[in-house]
Amino acid sequence: MSSVETLVDRARAGDPRAVARLITLVESGDSALPQIAALLGPTSVKARVIGVTGAPGVGKSTTTNELVRTFRKLDRRVGVLAVDPSSPFTGGAILGDRVRMQDHATDPGVYIRSMSSRGHLGGLAAATPAAVRVLAGAGCDIVLVETVGVGQAEVEIASLADTTLVLLAPGMGDAIQAVKAGILEVADVFVVNKSDRDGADATYRDIQGMIALGERAAGQWRPQVVKASAARAEGIEGIVEAVDKHHEWLARTGELVRRREHRAASEIEALVLAELRARFAELPGVGLQELAAQVAAGELDPYAAADRLLDEVSS
Repeated sequence: MSSVETLVDRARAGDPRAVARLITLVESGDSALPQIAALLGPTSVKARVIGVTGAPGVGKSTTTNELVRTFRKLDRRVGVLAVDPSSPFTGGAILGDRVRMQDHATDPGVYIRSMSSRGHLGGLAAATPAAVRVLAGAGCDIVLVETVGVGQAEVEIASLADTTLVLLAPGMGDAIQAVKAGILEVADVFVVNKSDRDGADATYRDIQGMIALGERAAGQWRPQVVKASAARAEGIEGIVEAVDKHHEWLARTGELVRRREHRAASEIEALVLAELRARFAELPGVGLQELAAQVAAGELDPYAAADRLLDEVSS
């Protein structure tokens, strides 16, 4: 048995060190990744993936911590991928989310991994989809993916998660501004966190009003709005109920399959594009930089350059 096979077997048995090693291989783009994916097999797609996103300071880590606690009471194995912003100079990160979740450090039914975004846009790290597969393959029933603090355009989590939670908090500016455009469209469940603060009721009403203005076909999911105070462990059961209700709707309507097929297509596309970039760098003939120089000098147009590059890759 190869070392990779041993590693995957240990991860399936719940060995946290083996899971950590596999995710490290994923983050580093190791050459063993195709073998790991093959060994994980069908088990790598069975977990429910729940995204937790929102602006900085709304309480994403505290809410995630309490969601883990609640899911564990329901005897579900939980994996957490907490994506932190990274330094543009070193690529490093404080990885503070894991510090906030020390309550579960000794629970063998919980695996928590902080990941640096390493400059990847969209609120996630580039390796997040593959890391989700590792956690699912290691037997997690639920995988919680907490994004970095995001704005209106950073909504990549919607393409990865089965259910997306968007957290809001009173006193952090205009609630309508916070959820317009992209963020409003990706939320399956809105959580008005820190609901013990002044202004929580107004935020709740604003979100309900925005949802009411949206057009949706008959039978289409209507985003739920839940009040909570994660720091006080209040309202967490309501969040889980809303998530379960959404999952039942996904399964009943076939939307779950559609979302997962879309997720798989995005992952395949990313792998193909990465392979094409690698081949560009290894071309023996006219390379990308030489073509770029010709385009910049006006000797060649970008479309003709792209055609030449694709011809060389396919030859």
